[in-house]
Amino acid sequence: MRVLVTRPAAQAAAWVAQLRRAGLDAHALPLIDIAPPPDAAAVHGAWLRLGGYRAVMFVSPNAVEQFFALRPPAAAWPEAVLAASPGPGTDTALQAAGVPATQRLQPDSAAVQFDSTSLWERLRELSWPGERVLVVRGDGGRNWLAERLREAGAEVEFVCAYRRHAPLLDAGAQALLGDAIARPAQHLWFFSSSEAVDHLERCCAERGLHPDWSQARALATHPRIVQRARRLGIVEPVECRPSMEAVTAAIERSIQSSAP
Repeated sequence: MRVLVTRPAAQAAAWVAQLRRAGLDAHALPLIDIAPPPDAAAVHGAWLRLGGYRAVMFVSPNAVEQFFALRPPAAAWPEAVLAASPGPGTDTALQAAGVPATQRLQPDSAAVQFDSTSLWERLRELSWPGERVLVVRGDGGRNWLAERLREAGAEVEFVCAYRRHAPLLDAGAQALLGDAIARPAQHLWFFSSSEAVDHLERCCAERGLHPDWSQARALATHPRIVQRARRLGIVEPVECRPSMEAVTAAIERSIQSSAP
């Protein structure tokens, strides 16, 4: 069974490499493209004010990578500022960017989900009245965590570090898509974003493709993504935690269940 990793290109390549090392037939088919933010000056300004925040919340690995890509020369991460993330992928990106372990905060490793709700379980233990918090994200997103922080007394600001948009599929990606539509039972979609499902539906419609989604297989890393996959027509998308171990195990179970 061929596994199609739909994350943005940089993350998809890393996942494909690890899945292949586990002996799986994984291929990158990015369904979200990442572009620079509309206002790079706003990101530069956020870096210059960084020492005035109690914490900075990064919504995804892309938020980390794009924010640090626009770091002004000689700027360093302030010693007293926490860098919070919703899960291990974003935390790994923060580690790669040089943020010390003592200043990084993420959900407990035993959390049922890696998301803003689980992150809040860690953040609510801290005192927030009068503190300033910066949320680094793309163009839009959920405000649930910001609302919890404001209720706890924090002043929350946002900065857009990147834009997300539908992919421009090259010839290789179009061939992968066409094969997945023609042979749905031999492919497994790996979704880590509801937006990727939206873009998949749009890509098929723009090309006049009419998939039989009832025959398709999918993994999804959050209940909201599972729901979106079901609305697309995938009958039994499998939910799994977004860790390599959990994803690999879920893929292997799916392959076993499809064996004659």
